[in-house]
Amino acid sequence: MKEACGVVGIVAPGRDVSHLCYDALYALQHRGQESAGMATFHNHQITVVKDNGLVSHVFAETTLRALAGSIIIGHTRYSTSGSANWTAAQPVYRSAGSSGFALAHNGNLTNTSPLADAAGIQVTSMLSDSDLVAELLAREVEAGASLPEALRSVLGRAQGAFSMVVLEADAVHAVRDPHGFRPLCLGRLGTVDAPEGWIVASESPALDVVGAAFIREIRPGEMITITHEGVSSVQLLEPAEGPERLCIFEFVYFARPDTYLMGHQVHTTRRRMGELLAAQSSVDADIVMGVPDSGIPAAEGYAKASGIPFGYGLVKNRYIGRTFIAPDQNMRAASVRRKLNPLRENIEGQRLVVVDDSIVRGTTTQALVGMLRDAGAKEVHLRISSPPFMWPCYYGIDTPTRDDLLAANHSIEEMRQYIGCDSLEFITLENLRLAIQLNGECCDACLTGDYPAPTPVALGRSGGRW
Repeated sequence: MKEACGVVGIVAPGRDVSHLCYDALYALQHRGQESAGMATFHNHQITVVKDNGLVSHVFAETTLRALAGSIIIGHTRYSTSGSANWTAAQPVYRSAGSSGFALAHNGNLTNTSPLADAAGIQVTSMLSDSDLVAELLAREVEAGASLPEALRSVLGRAQGAFSMVVLEADAVHAVRDPHGFRPLCLGRLGTVDAPEGWIVASESPALDVVGAAFIREIRPGEMITITHEGVSSVQLLEPAEGPERLCIFEFVYFARPDTYLMGHQVHTTRRRMGELLAAQSSVDADIVMGVPDSGIPAAEGYAKASGIPFGYGLVKNRYIGRTFIAPDQNMRAASVRRKLNPLRENIEGQRLVVVDDSIVRGTTTQALVGMLRDAGAKEVHLRISSPPFMWPCYYGIDTPTRDDLLAANHSIEEMRQYIGCDSLEFITLENLRLAIQLNGECCDACLTGDYPAPTPVALGRSGGRW
């Protein structure tokens, strides 16, 4: 499972925006480790720098100094459609109009083929759905539309998930899809009385790291435009019927624990998941441990509610990327041992409650349980802070097809036997919603099969991305 990307947009006259953008992207590195990029506008031209690798690998000090100007967008990427090679890195640039524009996208469109067919574009020639949007925007601009008009026209025909930042001469536009699948928030640099600029970003820690004050989340279908004069807002697209549909896995796994989403701090919601999971599925054990990093707050909550001591049983290698990046199951299993190492003295002879955030294919979980057994664990009771992951996502998470999702094809007992743990329990969907304090919000299609927007293929079939 690969997660969504991270986007940033900054307009700050008199500030060193390339270094601000670097820090903001660094705070969003967890949202994409394949590539990173920035685009600036200065001296009547747009400059784009992007490459494969982490933010710290792509941008050296000399590179940042060369990215002059007071307006910038940035991107960290995982591939959810298209290629994962260098040419698919973002921002995407087009030369349409007086100065051109650059675009960075978080999400996944579900109607790329119909959009491309209607425009006479060969799908195989496009690198990603982001590249397709850029091409369609360029055609509208060349025909005389302003960039906001082009965004309204093109994104009005798009289906699926998009939180997008677009840079043109002296302006950054930030727009969120009508369902609000992917997060996007607005912050202010400086003070209320003396603002020094504005920033939009996927998560609030990107605002914190540059010293910006969180203002609010961008609403579904809304477009924020930032210029040197300030911020303006329009309802670019009609919001979808019903509540906002932010991906529920932002709370479970994707977002940083210090992020605020829909008014809730993610760390607090994860602790409540653990508390409710303990009340739902108690077990006699000696220690509760979390799988780093997102499993730890839930493990703390489980320990608090159950009375079983919390302890650390795994040490994480901070220089290893998330294990789902590996391209096949054998490599994913091997990467668990590179990423996590057991604390044998805390584990040997102990009955463990191990709290993790999810099970997708089950391969890495099986390897984890095997590693704990090898370290001398007497019992391993696995507790999962999300319900069984049973349906593929089409809105920005590169999940497997249903054939590869363990919970879609096996009972809980069959999963337990495959993984090799002594017991296995998942939080119920009702308790997950209660932990996040939802009132009907959030997309939970990967858990229920209830897709709030059109999908590109019949449910349960393979494929769906190009």
